[in-house]
Amino acid sequence: MKRADQFYLVREDMLSEAMLKTVEAKRLLDSEETRTINEAVDRVELSRSAFYKYKDGIFPFHTMVKEKIVTLSIHLQDQSGALSKLLSMVANTGANVLTINQSIPLQGRATITLTIETAAMNEDVSTLLKHMQELDSVRKVEVVGSGA
Repeated sequence: MKRADQFYLVREDMLSEAMLKTVEAKRLLDSEETRTINEAVDRVELSRSAFYKYKDGIFPFHTMVKEKIVTLSIHLQDQSGALSKLLSMVANTGANVLTINQSIPLQGRATITLTIETAAMNEDVSTLLKHMQELDSVRKVEVVGSGA
């Protein structure tokens, strides 16, 4: 079973060509040398499908060290106080909530997209995810993006 909260430090020469090109395409986009994903992948000679496959899973080491913003997708049971309990848990870690988006509950569940700043947290993100998953109202938690 693959875990989204498990990370490895891998030497560059061990990475596939597609992974390295994905990192370069992301750099081009971040530095605004290219304006669109199409421009970036064309410039590094990478398929869009390969870019989308790796873009949320590979980062230069320096960005992981100073990582401060994490976006989470949370499937929450539609019950009174569920979101309040979740946000209290986040606040108790010292994380700062930057954005909250919630879908209309369908079939008794809502999807919450929560972006937090992690710099002042008193625990790591994987521990927060574990605690969130332990809440009765939470059905699923996953990291959908991260950055500085």
